Amino acid sequence: MKRPTSFDIAALAGVSQATVSRALSGASSVSEAVRQRVFDAAAQLNYTVDINARKLRSKKINTIAVLVSEDLDHSDNRINPFFLPLIGSILDYANAKGVDVLMSLQKADADWGADYGFSRRADGIIFLGYRDFESYLRKVAVLAKVGEPWVVFGPVMPETPNLFIGSQNAEGAHEAVAHLIKLGRKRIVFLGEASEAHSEFFERYKGYQRAHAEAGLTPDPGLAIDCFISREEGAAAIDRLLDEGVAFDAVFAVTDLLAIGAIQSLQKRGLNVPKDVSVMGFDDLWACTCINPTLSTVRQDTTTAARVLVDTLAALIDNEPVEMTRIPTQLVIRESCGGQKTS
Repeated sequence: MKRPTSFDIAALAGVSQATVSRALSGASSVSEAVRQRVFDAAAQLNYTVDINARKLRSKKINTIAVLVSEDLDHSDNRINPFFLPLIGSILDYANAKGVDVLMSLQKADADWGADYGFSRRADGIIFLGYRDFESYLRKVAVLAKVGEPWVVFGPVMPETPNLFIGSQNAEGAHEAVAHLIKLGRKRIVFLGEASEAHSEFFERYKGYQRAHAEAGLTPDPGLAIDCFISREEGAAAIDRLLDEGVAFDAVFAVTDLLAIGAIQSLQKRGLNVPKDVSVMGFDDLWACTCINPTLSTVRQDTTTAARVLVDTLAALIDNEPVEMTRIPTQLVIRESCGGQKTS
């Protein structure tokens, strides 16, 4: 089958071949509407760029892009706070390797990968953050057709083992909830998104379920609370449970922000943390040690994650084989769950 050309894209998009070339190179003279038509036509025709040929025409620019999806958590946060130390570690490690980094905050609903892929502003892309996982996969699929190397920090999916780098989410959640159960807690709230649309959090939900099953417990479905990932939503979710008179003795939140909100709600209602309710988070944000009581949590290793992301992307850029990596987590016990502290 004949390989599609820029002339084929031009015919399908209803523009000239010169316009196609300018659009794919990122020229500012092309309007956003026309650029999108060209991108859509290229994707429809399965137009791909030969990476090796492109490297012969143009040397590597020794630059990678880090695209961060805007956080839609209904708060004032534009970036998920978890990504801040990860970004810092990426910058440090890339700098040590002599690699420049372009940073960009992207609208969650924009086709934010294609522009970088077609315009050749970077040798490869690291993605941080997303909302709906299925739509996310559709977006990054465009990059595969373009031939742009990319990696994502997120859930490690079997069908894309070489592109996704992530933490051991299920294992970390399992260890955290098992610890709460060992403390005698039996009615444990799961706070966060428990749907496959957000695969990282769904993995943590599976860890929550497994810890119950291994202890011979059946978690109450009414204690699995679906909410956005913010401090305000965490507080509101616990407020609703208390208003409805739902009994619970522990909270496992899929992020520290949710856990902090839960603690604030419980304390506002006169409940003691951890005497009345144990609380456990996930991420180990710097804020965990700035609240009272200090927050027990599951630490994600952002230093290792940054190294693996940059090294994996470098290997993809050089057409070398890569392996999927699931980065171990660490249970950090502080004051909020009532167990013996580990840090």
